[in-house]
Amino acid sequence: MSSAPALSPPDRLLCGPGPTNLEPSVLEAMRESMMGHLDPSLHELLLDLVEMLRAVYGVERGVTVPLQATGMSGMETGIMNLVSPGDVVIVGYAGFFGRRIAQMAARHGAEVVEVTRDWGEVVPNAALLEALDQRPDARLLAVVHAETSTGAQHPLAELGAAMRDRDTLLFADCVTSLGAIPLSFSQWGVDFAYSCTQKALGAPPGMSPIALSERALERVRTRDNQVPFSFDIELLLDYWVKRPATYHHTAPILHIYALYQALRRTLDEGLEARWARHEEAGRYLQAEIGDRGFDLVADAAHQLPHLTAVRVPEGVDGERVRQRLLDEHGIEIGGGLGPDSPSMWRIGLMGPNASIEIADRVLAAFDKVLANEGRSRE
Repeated sequence: MSSAPALSPPDRLLCGPGPTNLEPSVLEAMRESMMGHLDPSLHELLLDLVEMLRAVYGVERGVTVPLQATGMSGMETGIMNLVSPGDVVIVGYAGFFGRRIAQMAARHGAEVVEVTRDWGEVVPNAALLEALDQRPDARLLAVVHAETSTGAQHPLAELGAAMRDRDTLLFADCVTSLGAIPLSFSQWGVDFAYSCTQKALGAPPGMSPIALSERALERVRTRDNQVPFSFDIELLLDYWVKRPATYHHTAPILHIYALYQALRRTLDEGLEARWARHEEAGRYLQAEIGDRGFDLVADAAHQLPHLTAVRVPEGVDGERVRQRLLDEHGIEIGGGLGPDSPSMWRIGLMGPNASIEIADRVLAAFDKVLANEGRSRE
């Protein structure tokens, strides 16, 4: 091959389950001058980034650090560092990503106790606590705070309160919740959480912010099994938090700049204002979807505001609609995820796209496409 074509990606409005479009200032941050990963000026920047991440997560006691990999690595890092082969792990799930936690724990030799419900529901906390009563030796109890595959929100704060006097660690997937809906890591009693950068924070994919409580850190320090070097939390903290920094890996400098700016934007806006913006845009979209006669996948009592899973009506080719939205309107939305998923469209209004203006663009495009697909607005 003598020459590759010039890079020219199409312009897209990303309104699926992630990634979302970037905040313009985040993209500008990636144009800043590169530093080396051992530059003392970078190390000061890392400390500032960690402090901002603590604020966004609501970490009062414990630590945060963004991993040099995507959100799924945060899940696996938590399991590797907190679970030894043979440990009991209870996983409550009613969707794709909760099941992925169970699969990941099994891969690492855990004895997994699954507490499940149908897609779109939420596993009741009472059922999880009953499972914990039956296996009080469980190392972890894991849930998904915001299930990306269905649009359902788990009552995490209530679960944390109910587990206050238990020895079992509370493990939470916050990939779709961080920066979009209320989350208070320490006050809620969460012990390990992981997220991503490409959704409500409005940064590019490539890093996974994690948070650990003090007792999770104690578990990391006293574990009796080795973990892979790249995701050893103690070694990562030696680079990210302890000073002088100890070399661990060549950090993704431009992604760090992007996350730094995304966190600055989040805190400048104010967490409560940002949560309210996601709430307003999402509930507006859901009301309009309902007015058009569509049903949602998630149970109404647990519906996320910013991630809406819409059931594809009988007789409509859901994949064709998605493709036409992309081809004719430049709008990306998601479909169902995994072989057990019901037929759905997943619409995300996150980060810079969490606005009524963007919701109206998506709705107008849907109306045009569906008018030619045998279903007009009702």
